[in-house]
Amino acid sequence: MTRLVLVRHGETVWHAENRYAGLSNIELTPRGHAQARELAVWAASAGLSAVWASTLSRAQITAAASAKAAAVELRVDERLRELDFGQGDGLTSAEMRERFPEARAAFEADPAAHPLPGGEDPYEAAARFTAALNDIRAAHPGERVLVVAHTTAIRLALCRLIGVPLGSYRRLFPQLDNCAVTELRLREGEVAILQFNSPMGAVS
Repeated sequence: MTRLVLVRHGETVWHAENRYAGLSNIELTPRGHAQARELAVWAASAGLSAVWASTLSRAQITAAASAKAAAVELRVDERLRELDFGQGDGLTSAEMRERFPEARAAFEADPAAHPLPGGEDPYEAAARFTAALNDIRAAHPGERVLVVAHTTAIRLALCRLIGVPLGSYRRLFPQLDNCAVTELRLREGEVAILQFNSPMGAVS
């Protein structure tokens, strides 16, 4: 079996106002860089055989220190990118309610059935993200792998993997902290969640 450690990137400059960051490349804050360094300290002794990240800069910057600490090459996969939020990218929830209130209300009722205007289909996003995870699992049988990605993409993938409706991702997994650990145990056709959103200080 393979263990995949899923981690959301470090804090970005949009975090304080809780702006939706989809495909935009957003800089890490000083705290985000510190979180990446803390993750790297853990990675040095975590028994990792590989480190993967999405193609977005905030994920690659977060993952790079861990790859160096674990003495492995950083690998990237575009399928690990965040959900494209379309017209919602860079906006807060309040700003969306002002600009497109009906679409935002529909999104809040069922975010999988009603993506934000111009945004990516969450079903397609879940499919490409889980396909990437399955390929990573196949490439690293019996190993432990760090995957640095994004909050919505990870939550959608978790719903898909455990067989719950994608529209429930915001309710079932309301929060995914920066550089917190969610660890899965995967084997062909089986998945177990070993830990979810665990802070660095609680991770072994």
